[in-house]
Amino acid sequence: MNTTAASTEMIELAAQIKQWALALGFSEVGIADTDLTLEESRLQHWLDQGMHGEMQYMAQHGMMRARPAELLPGTLRVISVRLDYLPKAAGFATNLSDPTQAYISRYALGRDYHKIIRQKLKQLADKISSIQGEFGFRPFVDSAPVLERPLAAKAGLGWIGKHSLLLNPDAGSWFFLGELLVDLPLPVDQPLQQDCGHCVACITMCPTGAIVAPYIVDARRCISYLTIELKDAIPEELRPLIGNRIYGCDDCQLVCPVNRVAPLSDEPDFQRRPQWQDQSLIALLLWDEATFLKQTEGSAIRRIGFNRWQRNLAVAIGNAPYSDKNLEVLESVHLHADSMVREHIEWALAQQHLKQQQADRENRQQQRLIRIIQLGLPRDA
Repeated sequence: MNTTAASTEMIELAAQIKQWALALGFSEVGIADTDLTLEESRLQHWLDQGMHGEMQYMAQHGMMRARPAELLPGTLRVISVRLDYLPKAAGFATNLSDPTQAYISRYALGRDYHKIIRQKLKQLADKISSIQGEFGFRPFVDSAPVLERPLAAKAGLGWIGKHSLLLNPDAGSWFFLGELLVDLPLPVDQPLQQDCGHCVACITMCPTGAIVAPYIVDARRCISYLTIELKDAIPEELRPLIGNRIYGCDDCQLVCPVNRVAPLSDEPDFQRRPQWQDQSLIALLLWDEATFLKQTEGSAIRRIGFNRWQRNLAVAIGNAPYSDKNLEVLESVHLHADSMVREHIEWALAQQHLKQQQADRENRQQQRLIRIIQLGLPRDA
């Protein structure tokens, strides 16, 4: 901790803030200054390359993301918090190996984290106010143009991994971040002197090749972007690579060796909801909009809306093994879907018919082989 420029009062307050944050349920807290000058050129290059895709708010806010004081004039420090979310039943919540079941990113299996963390940050601000008196503050939870990962790294909560996520030596990357901007001259914490070394597991295992270089993610290829942020049609060449992932993607985290030490969360709101256990793709596609809204109440999944929900499921079913039931459900939903969803259902139907033809060819070849064996003829007859 850098204490040279901080008064004794601020040093004591910083210690209290960290105690309060832990008592409120945060897993870790650190304090950083607002200087993100080194991030500005990286951010501008990423935007210039168009890697933000349809996320126009990224370009709209521009360099404000690297300048917290422009969000709250007078900001001197950023209190950065970490909240672990890995569900206790994470290993049984979704199944990438079963292409007939829906895979949902682990962070979305429980309650939407935004309100939970924001409420805790507001409580933390109230605690500070009770000691410090009135002061300027503003809480953020992935809800404003703030470069939260570089700020958290500056606050000593971890280091930026090659997948662009923050990595913590004791918690991996299965955690949420939040920030409390304050106008108090608190002492700042020191960044961790760690990195990913020679490991490139996340780069090599990304299903769509979205990690185009270490620390650079092209959102236009990222499955999380494609299934959550993208409002229009998913590019056809990327659809087969999505597999059964219908909301988000965890692959880069699943293969990360740092995540072997990640703790399970005790937070009840982050545990897997019953409706996300062992759900088949066709069962979810049969939901009507009212059912979707009811089942996703209080969930981050609701933000994509019913049409994108159906779009994602159609792609996943197109990637699933052929079955008559798949065709039946796709055709029934096609009747009432909007034009964007229908286009994806038509693609899925085409994929299923191709797999049906392939299955028929393989079945004929198998039957022919059986007859040859029964007749005692050479197999190349």
